[in-house]
Amino acid sequence: MSFNVLIIVSMLVAFVLTLLFGVFYIEFLKKKMYTQYILEDAPENHAKKAGTPTTGGVFIVLSVIAASLAALTMNQTLTTKAMIVLMTFFFFMLAGLTDDLGKIRHKENKAGLTPRNKLFLQIVISILPAIYMTISGQTYLNAGQYELDLHYIYPLFAILFMTGVSNAVNLTDGLDGLASANCAAAMAACAVICAVTKQIDLAIISAASVGAVIGFLYYNKYPAKVFMGDTGSLALGGLLSVIAVTGKFELWILFIGIVFLLETLSVIIQVTSFKLTGKRVFKMSPVHHHFELCGWSENKIVAVFSLVTLIFCIMACILFFVLW
Repeated sequence: MSFNVLIIVSMLVAFVLTLLFGVFYIEFLKKKMYTQYILEDAPENHAKKAGTPTTGGVFIVLSVIAASLAALTMNQTLTTKAMIVLMTFFFFMLAGLTDDLGKIRHKENKAGLTPRNKLFLQIVISILPAIYMTISGQTYLNAGQYELDLHYIYPLFAILFMTGVSNAVNLTDGLDGLASANCAAAMAACAVICAVTKQIDLAIISAASVGAVIGFLYYNKYPAKVFMGDTGSLALGGLLSVIAVTGKFELWILFIGIVFLLETLSVIIQVTSFKLTGKRVFKMSPVHHHFELCGWSENKIVAVFSLVTLIFCIMACILFFVLW
């Protein structure tokens, strides 16, 4: 079976598994009352979201791992690199799940992991792929035909990069379908880049994540039947970053993850401006809330942000192919 077929198979299997797992897992969440608690300073229209089942990221991750392992085994490409990517993905999910369960247990959105503890877990999880890439001698940043070797600084860069991307996706997860739709486009770009560079193991995992996230969108589109929670957003951010690190296209995440980058910058700008001048640049950050308070509907914000990501992903793939 050709690798192109396996890439499609992994995506379709993950898609179907997510739809199936979702039916049972959402019912389980409702029975156990594993539901979302809304921040007090969130936009007023978010109050109606209280009580929506959360931790939906669990069935995204399990679907991706199951579909990837099946396709990788069939193609005999279950490499050490692939296993490290899937392990990192799983551990990021556990970190997010720990945070979500803390919120559920204490019935308070701010009662999960402290920012310091969450950051600590993300750093610890990122160490494994960072060390693996360093030991394998892949300590360079790739921009087409140009390379910059960071040598022993690379592990620090990789850890900060993976932690940053994971948090960026986490910040984006604030509206029904927003993180899901943007992750689908970003992971599709990763699948294309990995296929072009003949990294079949990473292409299969990327494609599986596309299928799983699209399947999750069936439940997560407005009005959402389930939220991915930090369980899903930290995991998907971790997967996006670890595929970029192991696939050696870290710099391309600036294009592929343009919306995640802008969401993060909006928070940094807002906090910095308020501390220095006492004034806010945006009505609320992350920036998707600013547009929400400007009167945009959730569907419009998701559609526009996703279109921006899709355009930049297409540009990134074309540019990568030309330079490669």
